[in-house]
Amino acid sequence: MTSAKTAPVRVVAAGDHFVLPSLITAALHDRLGEHPFSVRELMLGWPLEPFGRVAEVEEASDAEDELIEALAGADVLVTQMGPVTERVLAAAPRLRLVVVCRGGPVNVNQEAARSHGVRVCFAPGRNAAATAEFTIGLLLAALRRIPQAHDLLARQGSWGGGAAYYTYEQSGLELEDLPVGLVGYGAVGSRVGRVLSAFGARVLVYDPYVRGEVHGLRVGSLDELLGRARVISLHARLTPETRGLIGARELALLPPGAVLVNVARGPLVDESALCDALKSGQLSAAALDTYEREPVPPDSPLFDLAATERLLMTPHLGGASRAVAEKAARIAASEVGRWTRGEPLAHCLD
Repeated sequence: MTSAKTAPVRVVAAGDHFVLPSLITAALHDRLGEHPFSVRELMLGWPLEPFGRVAEVEEASDAEDELIEALAGADVLVTQMGPVTERVLAAAPRLRLVVVCRGGPVNVNQEAARSHGVRVCFAPGRNAAATAEFTIGLLLAALRRIPQAHDLLARQGSWGGGAAYYTYEQSGLELEDLPVGLVGYGAVGSRVGRVLSAFGARVLVYDPYVRGEVHGLRVGSLDELLGRARVISLHARLTPETRGLIGARELALLPPGAVLVNVARGPLVDESALCDALKSGQLSAAALDTYEREPVPPDSPLFDLAATERLLMTPHLGGASRAVAEKAARIAASEVGRWTRGEPLAHCLD
């Protein structure tokens, strides 16, 4: 614990088009109470592809000069995408706290922050509900072929064309009594499990790191889950152990005509094997919000499969809700409040 800060705290709210500077400022007013502070708001454009790939610190250097200018005399930086590089840190000698409005401080040079005596905080869990809801949305869209039906009526003007999906062979699956396997049961997976249970799905859970009760049946191995589930939804973290977790061997273990949903991390799935499984019919459908490479290359075979209606694609939007931006700002502002009062920080790297 450190002593409370009595002098006015100078904060830079370096927001963007998602976590608006005004949201950060409003949250600071709520969380800092009577403690004197000033805020300089800075609107950063998206330095790279915000919904595409995780913008690591070395990738986001185009906003350095703007951020350096704003940080003159600042004690605290609150940002989502701002590039907190060695150069930025060296140019801001008063800076003592950086709070990143996202699940991890990937846009902060953490080694440089330590060497400059800057503490780094982040905002875990801010998008768990949004991602879980988006997963359910994609799952239902894939199972009931909702995008295809929309295209027939709204884009092609064909009411009668819907008859093609009102056949036994082409009609979709319903969740009630459907075996749905969840790979990973953290903040997102557990929410998805609760919603699926409410639908009446038979939820299967594989997560070797989670103990305690689950909404559904815990299975002892990934292979067992794959052999029993008609649908699998991925919620594992991306680690060296889980990269390529679902490949050709794993997809072959699924019942023919299974469905795969991934709103977690793209590299969990071997996309080449996924394409093969969709072409062969081993998978009847897949719904992806994340990809091995983001943005998805224009020549990716995924686009050809999307044109055949077997693949539903969205551009990494699982965590994009207004509530996520508001929660992130509140979590970040709470950390600034703790820091000003000399209290232990809740989500700090050290």
